[in-house]
Amino acid sequence: MSTESRVIQVENPDDRLQQYAGLRGAVRNFFGRLRGGDLGSFPVIVGLLVIAGIFQLLNPNFLSSTNLVNLTMQCAAVGTISIGIVLVLLLGEIDLSVGSVSGLSAAILAVGFVQLGLPLPLVLLAALAAGAVIGLFFGMLRTLFGVPSFVITLAGLLGFLGLQLFVLGKTGSINIPFDSPIVQFGQQWFLPEWASYLLVAASVGLFGGNQLAQSRRRSEAGLSATSIPMIAARSAGLLALLAVAAWYLNLTRGVGAMFAVFLVLVVMTHLLLTRTRWGRSVFAVGGNVEAARRAGIRVNRVYVSVFVLCSSFAALGGLFAAGRLAAANQGSGGGDVNLNAIAAAVIGGTSLFGGRGSAFSAVLGIFVIMSITSGLTLLNLDSSIRYVVTGAVLLLAVVIDSLSRRSRAASGRA
Repeated sequence: MSTESRVIQVENPDDRLQQYAGLRGAVRNFFGRLRGGDLGSFPVIVGLLVIAGIFQLLNPNFLSSTNLVNLTMQCAAVGTISIGIVLVLLLGEIDLSVGSVSGLSAAILAVGFVQLGLPLPLVLLAALAAGAVIGLFFGMLRTLFGVPSFVITLAGLLGFLGLQLFVLGKTGSINIPFDSPIVQFGQQWFLPEWASYLLVAASVGLFGGNQLAQSRRRSEAGLSATSIPMIAARSAGLLALLAVAAWYLNLTRGVGAMFAVFLVLVVMTHLLLTRTRWGRSVFAVGGNVEAARRAGIRVNRVYVSVFVLCSSFAALGGLFAAGRLAAANQGSGGGDVNLNAIAAAVIGGTSLFGGRGSAFSAVLGIFVIMSITSGLTLLNLDSSIRYVVTGAVLLLAVVIDSLSRRSRAASGRA
């Protein structure tokens, strides 16, 4: 096809609208994006299905309702931390201190609530405020002095780990009462069946409304838009999938309250990124800082706000982990928490190069990591294998991201 004919097709909006209307056009559009390197979450979903299939063949208990409930509860704490990592990665930055910040948050909770006897709401607010102040500190260093975020947050990893140990004191470990609300929330609170189905209905309604609004905006701009029947079909498919998942989890304990809060946080972050001026600014800065600055975006404010949110999510994840374990100790936020949070965001589809990703990357990525952990645990395999497998999956995700960038660049030059 000649260059002239390609230009004519692109400049005719009626042809484009006709091309993408209906199921056949949607399928053609999907495979066209794959050929152009826009893989989205497709490789992650395929990988998750493969992982689930392999472990189910090796151990029939992997996809049992009981194990999946446990898996969802294990995802909530690190998944919440990973939401913040998604935000900084969208800017092309990194935060290596999230594990230490989460551990410090857990230490503040345990010392304030157990040793000092302060009201739980006050202690929770203090822990979250500490996370926000840490993020503000990182953001100011990044914008005022231009210090790379890798160096700033690496220093924060060490510094706030030391502060965590100082807050815990000589005991090094503090147990949180089992009957306290934070522990009950992390271990024992589950949504009633009707509430889980209500959450499903609200999620699907939000998805359908967002799709309709996006389609309307694109139609008004003369761009290709998803047809209403297609939006209805997608919403119906999502409704069936989530309803079956909720029903299956409800066969045992159901949907954990902490996991439900994690999902709500993901949805709220997604709406912030896709439906607000701030969210569009984040993608713009991550795509091209200089172009965003020339477009009038206050780049420094975007950097500071993202680092504040990242550290706040890390603090909240630390509170979730403390409630889940009913304790805070010198190992809180340590081990593989930091690496798993970063790996989840990358495996879930957020680009290390900035400007591309989604809040739902945290959900997909943490499910991949925790599925590997759960499956290997059921097979009674050594934890060393888990690190090797998780590292291989992370490397594969980065390679796919690099290849998709190369493919999109090549198609753009074409």
